[in-house]
Amino acid sequence: MALNANDRSIAGFTMAGHALVHWFETAIPIFLVVWLAEFDVAIALLGLVVALGYAPFGIGALPGGILVDRYGTKRLIVLCLAGMSLAFVVLAMSTSIYAIALGLLLWGIAASIYHPAGLSLISTGVEERGTVFAWHGIAGNAGIALGPFVAATLLIFLEWQLVAALLALPGLLAVLYGLSADFEPTAAVEGDADAGPDEALSLSGLAGDSKALFASAFAVVFVIVTFEGLYYRGMLTYLPEILHGLSAMDGLALPAGLEGIEPADYIYVGLLVVGMAGQYVGGKLTDRVAPARGLAAIFAVLAALAVSFVLATGMGLAAIAALCGIFGFFLFAIQPFYQNAVAVYTPADSRGLSYGYTYLGEFGLGAVSIALGGFVLDVSLGWFFVMIAGFALAGMLLSAALAAGLDRFVDADRPVDSATDD
Repeated sequence: MALNANDRSIAGFTMAGHALVHWFETAIPIFLVVWLAEFDVAIALLGLVVALGYAPFGIGALPGGILVDRYGTKRLIVLCLAGMSLAFVVLAMSTSIYAIALGLLLWGIAASIYHPAGLSLISTGVEERGTVFAWHGIAGNAGIALGPFVAATLLIFLEWQLVAALLALPGLLAVLYGLSADFEPTAAVEGDADAGPDEALSLSGLAGDSKALFASAFAVVFVIVTFEGLYYRGMLTYLPEILHGLSAMDGLALPAGLEGIEPADYIYVGLLVVGMAGQYVGGKLTDRVAPARGLAAIFAVLAALAVSFVLATGMGLAAIAALCGIFGFFLFAIQPFYQNAVAVYTPADSRGLSYGYTYLGEFGLGAVSIALGGFVLDVSLGWFFVMIAGFALAGMLLSAALAAGLDRFVDADRPVDSATDD
C-alpha cells in the first residue's frame, strides 16, 4: 500500500533527522585520534570530554520528550537539527580542549531531543506506521555507517576543523528542508484524542502523566526496552574490539598497499549495513504481528546468537562474517517492534513523554552494560556473551508475558491504538 502525501512528508522529514543524529554521533569517535595529537592530552581526559557529549544524548531523552509534548514535534526536530549542526561549527572553530568539550556538550543536548520527537511524530501523524518505522530505521543505519566513513575519508585530505565544518552542512540543509516541510502531525489519531502541544503542561501534570504511564502496561514496555538497550549497547560497544582479537582476522593476507585496512572493521560496517534490511523487515512486520509477540520471538533469536558467538570465536573468517550478518539483521529488526509497542500501549497525548522514557531506558540505562561488559570481559569472553544472552532472555520472558495478557493486570484502559494490533 502506497503512502499518502502526509505520510510521505513525515517520512522524509524524520528520515533526514534520524540519519543526521547518527551521522554526527558516529563521526565523533573518528576525531579522537586527531584531538589526542592536536591538544596533547591524556586519553582519560579526552574520554571524559567525549562523555560530556554522549551522556546528555541518553539522559536528555526524558526532558526532550517533555518538551515535545509542550511545544510540538516539528519545531523540536528543527531545533535539534540546528543545534547539532551549530555544535559541529563550534568544534570546527575550537582551539582548545575546553572548546571541544563545549561543542560536544551542545551536540549531546541537541541530539537528545530527536528520538522522542521523531518517533512521537510518526506515531501520531502516520497512517502506515510500520512502513515509516521501517524506512526511519533504515535512515538511522545509513547515518551510523556513513558518519564514520565520510569523516575518516575526509580526514585523509583535509584539516580536522574543515572536516567538522563540512559534516555540519547536511544538518544545516536539513533545517531548511524542515522549515519548508508541510504535514499534519496528528493525522493518525482519532478526532477526540488530544495529541497536540500541551500549553498548560506543569510539574504536577508531568508527575500525574508519569504516574499514569508507569501504572499501565508501559511500565512493562519500559523494562523490555531497557533490556534491549543493555543488549544493544553491550554488543555494539565491545564487538569491534572482540573481532579485532580473533585469530581468524590475523590469518587474512591482504594485497600490497592495503595493509592498513582492518578486516574486522569492514565486518562491523557490514553488520550495520545488513541492519538496514532488518529495520525494513521488522518495520513491515509490525503491521502484521502484535508488538509483544514480535519482541518475544526476536529476543529469543538474539539470545541464541549471543551464545553462538562463543562458538564462532574459534571458527574461520567466513563463519564469523556470516554470524555477524545474521546478528546485524535481528539486532535492528527488533527496534521497530519496541517503537510500535510504545505507540500501542500509551495514549496519544503523552507520546513525547512516553518516548522520552523509552530512550532514557535504551540509551541511558542501557549504557550500564558498557561498565558491566568491561568487568566481565576481564574475566572471560565466554561469560560476556552469556551475560548478553541473559539480557535477551529477560526481554523475551517479559515480552512473552505481555503477549499472554500481562497488560490486563496493569492497564484496564488501554489506548485505542492498541486495538489494531491485537
